[in-house]
Amino acid sequence: IDLYIKNILVVPGFSEEGKELIAFFCLFNKIGSTGGFTLLDEELVSMVVENCKHIISNALDWKNQTLIQRQNETLLDISKRLFSNLDDVSVLLHKIMEEARNLTKAERCSLFLVDHENSELVAKVFDGIEKEKAEVRIPINQGIAGHVACTGETINIKDAYSHPLFYRDVDAMTGFKTKHILCFPIRSDQDKVIGVAQLCNKINGNSFTKFDEERTTAFAIFVGLSLVQSLLYKKATDAQQRSKLANELMLYHMRVPNEEVEKYVAHSFPAKCDIHPRMDEFTFMPRIELSQHDSIQVVLAMFVDLDLIRKLKIRDSTLVRFILTVRRAYRDVAYHNWTHSWTVAHFSYLLLKSTKARDYLSDLEAFALLAASLCHDIDHRGTNNSFQVSSHSVLASLYSSAGSVLERHHFAQAMCIIQTESCNIFETFSQEDYSRALDLMQLMILATDLANHFKISSQIDKLISTGLNKNDKNHIDLMLSLFMTTADLSDQTKPWESTFSVSDLLYAEFFAQGDQEKSLGYTPIQMMDREKASIPELQFVFLSKIAMPIYQKLSSLFPETASILSCINDNMNRWKEMESLENS
Repeated sequence: IDLYIKNILVVPGFSEEGKELIAFFCLFNKIGSTGGFTLLDEELVSMVVENCKHIISNALDWKNQTLIQRQNETLLDISKRLFSNLDDVSVLLHKIMEEARNLTKAERCSLFLVDHENSELVAKVFDGIEKEKAEVRIPINQGIAGHVACTGETINIKDAYSHPLFYRDVDAMTGFKTKHILCFPIRSDQDKVIGVAQLCNKINGNSFTKFDEERTTAFAIFVGLSLVQSLLYKKATDAQQRSKLANELMLYHMRVPNEEVEKYVAHSFPAKCDIHPRMDEFTFMPRIELSQHDSIQVVLAMFVDLDLIRKLKIRDSTLVRFILTVRRAYRDVAYHNWTHSWTVAHFSYLLLKSTKARDYLSDLEAFALLAASLCHDIDHRGTNNSFQVSSHSVLASLYSSAGSVLERHHFAQAMCIIQTESCNIFETFSQEDYSRALDLMQLMILATDLANHFKISSQIDKLISTGLNKNDKNHIDLMLSLFMTTADLSDQTKPWESTFSVSDLLYAEFFAQGDQEKSLGYTPIQMMDREKASIPELQFVFLSKIAMPIYQKLSSLFPETASILSCINDNMNRWKEMESLENS
């Protein structure tokens, strides 16, 4: 106040009930008096205040009601806009960020969804801008957002840099200066925290206010409802997509006739000696030394030789129908076909038969390995994950957010077959064993995506250094994942005659994809481009950089597989010689 104050009289004003302080009346500098305000002045002012308090209370009530009405109107408008975007979670997240910024006049904001299964916060939107379809995951117990997710309480930080949970390195990387933070939880209708919104820097303000906290609390209710509905909608849409894919699969493949099943069940299943005396050797070449017409008998012989049918009480007819149905589920593509399926299963059989793996694995785990090997590429379309995503296929729309598009589809189709009448090879298992078998199927089929192998590579290295513990479930899962990866690549471990012939099939499939990419206006990578690819060079690089390190890990765990390394090394030399001739 631009006034020299000589004396002052302050009289409080209470509500009509006399319980709540609603105003102060301040009088400055008594005119015509050097002694200041008197007791009489105080009584007169108190009387005026007493007579005016109902007017003041009514005015304040009217102001509050008007404010509440405006706030409700604002929130209703926001809810309308949010609920108009339920069909697309990504668009909804952007809208939530936009509305949150506008509501609180914040500079920036980000939204984290809570992944309770993995105890992580998942961020897909930062400042309302999608980061190239990528997502960032952070442990749920870290940072300000993590604290809010764990406690369910709103945090209003006036000075970000003085707060112990603030991570200032983010500002250093982005160049953004965080001053104030308002972080609040988003709850489901079951009062479970499903997300966290974090607002940064109040525009034209010192910090976020108590009123901002109240508004975001109300806003979070609408956000929670819209998110839950959107996720339910996506779940229903995904179910429809799966149904569509299942129907597509059933239309593409016919059911197995009972007569075809009886043809195999009517006679005793073959023994290993009935197939080939060298069937249990790593240098055995199933593609060359066995007839493709006998593939069903070969697969049955593997189960018989490992004594899994008897031990697990698997019905002969169920196993046969399962194998025949799996065979029909493979498409007639150049490489990822039924032949690839049963030769991969043969390598898994070798790992179980010719190493000490059975000392660590239960019969159930061994059986699941063979089953997963047979199913691991079901309904492969002859194109890779990258093509599925870039071509916006139905598979990509269903699985791309989780990664491993094809592998997740292969597992889903395997589950469709297992749930088909008279194909459930796990039907005799207890509930616990049944659940374990399905988990293993998923684990091992996903392990055929090399990207997943590289994620666990360091864990496998640690396993090699510490040694296998058969009572440690994580050890067994890592071992089976490695088994599956090596089985999937096993064509590269066979003698040159087999490996060389397989390369024609593999690159025929690669080049067919490259041709499709060109027709769509894309530029294929070198290995997919028939006009640019050097097969010897590509094969040498793959064997030396990818395959050899993987099989070295295998031989470190099971020295009985060391002969594989010699074969790979010989094949590398052959490809190198061909590359030299090609360049001369």
